[in-house]
Amino acid sequence: MPQSSKLRRALGAVKDQTSIGLAKVGSSASLADLDVAIVKATRHDEYPAEEKYIREILSLTCYSRAFITACVNTLARRLNKTKSWTVALKTIILIERLLLDGDPAYEQEIFFSTRRGTRLLNLSDFRDNSKSGSWDFSAFVRTCALFLDERLEYKMQSRRGRRGMYSVDEDEERETETETEEAEIEKEREMAVRSTPVNDMKLEQIFSKMQHLHLLLERFLACRPTGAARNHRIVTVALYPLVKESFLIYYDTTEILSILIDRFPDMEVRECVKVYDIFCRVGKQFEELDLFYGWSKTVGIARSSEYPEIERITLKKLEVMEEFIKDKSALAQCNRPELLENTNEKEEEEPEPEPEPEPEEDPNATKALPAPEEIKVETVEEVMEEPKEEKVVQTEGDLLNLGDDTMTSESQGDKLTLALFDGEAAAAAAPG
Repeated sequence: MPQSSKLRRALGAVKDQTSIGLAKVGSSASLADLDVAIVKATRHDEYPAEEKYIREILSLTCYSRAFITACVNTLARRLNKTKSWTVALKTIILIERLLLDGDPAYEQEIFFSTRRGTRLLNLSDFRDNSKSGSWDFSAFVRTCALFLDERLEYKMQSRRGRRGMYSVDEDEERETETETEEAEIEKEREMAVRSTPVNDMKLEQIFSKMQHLHLLLERFLACRPTGAARNHRIVTVALYPLVKESFLIYYDTTEILSILIDRFPDMEVRECVKVYDIFCRVGKQFEELDLFYGWSKTVGIARSSEYPEIERITLKKLEVMEEFIKDKSALAQCNRPELLENTNEKEEEEPEPEPEPEPEEDPNATKALPAPEEIKVETVEEVMEEPKEEKVVQTEGDLLNLGDDTMTSESQGDKLTLALFDGEAAAAAAPG
């Protein structure tokens, strides 16, 4: 064994022991047990995780929403810090088990944490540069996380009635976080009852569902490992749940294809063209899927009896569909002139309203003379001159004779002496 490989394993073991020690010190007793179990299930050694640690995580988080949130946060920190493909791939395997066997609240927590920007199932830039042969493993980690993210988004959209998941606001998110386990289970049952069968869907809904399945199948085909990752034990363990999930995707796809074939004769030309394109794309995917399943059987992923028999879309079937589309489009073009002629004939058959005949003039009939024009008599308005009223200015009397010339002091003295003199004379004449 090379010296660098031994050193790398020793450093990984030291990191794991350090993480376990920090988990025991920095959390409460119950949360510490959860963090320790997560670290032990995602160690740096290149061996699959022990089942007892995964079961311990499931048992600790089965009755508490707070523990589920803490578990998702710990997994996010684990993926954010690590540069090792073994730790990243083991964490993804643990997420697969939690989504499959854990509480339904895991789907909401993982989905919302990824949409908040947390490094969880968004490993597009993950790269392990520790050794030269780790490129194939890093590529498998990225494609595997991308498939899980796409599948989770498809499930969440189906539950919310095809409403965009990015439109979920913070209030709805808090409400979902505070729901109890019983409410979650009841909600799952209601959604299962209200789900519309594919046979009862409209054509546009079927096209939309088919587009999602096509994308999921494309993500799964990208998970096929290459190079040194093809025969590694951890890779085959991670592929097992993905292969099982692909069986359901294949069955749903074939069901939609059979429904489209049944409705094909009654479709419009443009809808027939869409169906033809779908069959062409799915035919190529089924060929790649058959090769993937053949390799998976040789490696020992799942039992051979569990694999579905891939139905090939032959060229003959595509040619028949193409001829049908051509005949239908030609028939539609032939029917257009007939429709135009029928409409023109209907317009010609409609009689135009005849104008009413004007009464003929009798030359012997006596004609009345026109009435004489009335002479307009202009009435001359007499302008009556209004008598001008003479303004009488009434002068007020000067009661105090203020208007007269004021008397001088000498005249006043003379009058006073005369009055006194007259009074004395009258008094002297009285006794005599």
